[in-house]
Amino acid sequence: MKPAEEYILNQPELYKEILLNLQVIIERELPEAVLLFKWKIPYYYVNGKPFCFLNASHKGQYIDLAFNKGYQLQQHTGLLVGEKRNTFKSLRYFSLEEIDNEVLVDLINEQRLLYEK
Repeated sequence: MKPAEEYILNQPELYKEILLNLQVIIERELPEAVLLFKWKIPYYYVNGKPFCFLNASHKGQYIDLAFNKGYQLQQHTGLLVGEKRNTFKSLRYFSLEEIDNEVLVDLINEQRLLYEK
């Protein structure tokens, strides 16, 4: 098993459910994405470039889905968290029910366009 998959499967149940759900959506929308294990977290790369990462914050009790070009995203900005980051912005999930597939797909597709420029 790959280290990124191990990271996901070894999380406590709530985190694992959220991470697996996000993984399915990301891989459906970005079939060309490659899931790697970088900086001790699952990181998606597209065409050799870092695209987004998943991070389970046990201290904060949430999952971060951080986009590398988050500050360039124009859609759903009220839902994105920056927190003292220079380039990343993330969607933060405290429960499985908080995942809005439409928002997530919009942001994935918007960032994909940024990578094509």
